[in-house]
Amino acid sequence: MTISTEQTVWTDEAFIALSKDGHRYELVDGELVDMGNSGMEHGGIGSFLGGLLAIYVRQHKLGIVCDSSTAFTLKNGNKRSPDVSFVSKERLKGLKRPPRGFFQGSPDLAVEILSPSNTVEEIHEKIVEYFANETRLVWVIHPDEKYVLVYHSSEPDCFLRSSDFLEGEAVIPEFSMQVGELFEEWDF
Repeated sequence: MTISTEQTVWTDEAFIALSKDGHRYELVDGELVDMGNSGMEHGGIGSFLGGLLAIYVRQHKLGIVCDSSTAFTLKNGNKRSPDVSFVSKERLKGLKRPPRGFFQGSPDLAVEILSPSNTVEEIHEKIVEYFANETRLVWVIHPDEKYVLVYHSSEPDCFLRSSDFLEGEAVIPEFSMQVGELFEEWDF
């Protein structure tokens, strides 16, 4: 949902302060977009995948993994927040800690988990923007249909079913997991 505001230029400080109202926003073409709540399944998949990636990335000293509360400032001024993201150590050179504000540019890996409220157009616009801003890999996860689309450009390259393996490729070398792990039923 796009929110009408009188403010036309958003500073990082003003944009960060919005999180105090309990909502999560993206800034798209100067307009605030309320990303809403996505539900437990969405959050569970994001936390599980983000956790696996974070442990792997930290153990191998590859960079940093971030959650959906992290916004990235793109060249066109939009601030996008993938559900899970990874930025390589090469792009973090000179930093000892993550910036308090937003990363300038997009992540090397952007993960979008589809929610019932997402539209094809909305997801496609994000993917196009990610690749226009140095993203090298995008995974789009479809929980209802239990598949993942893999992108190396604005068009999908690979359709992965539950029995296939999701690979970090050159972006997160040697990271691999079976897609079905994202959708496993509870056994407790």
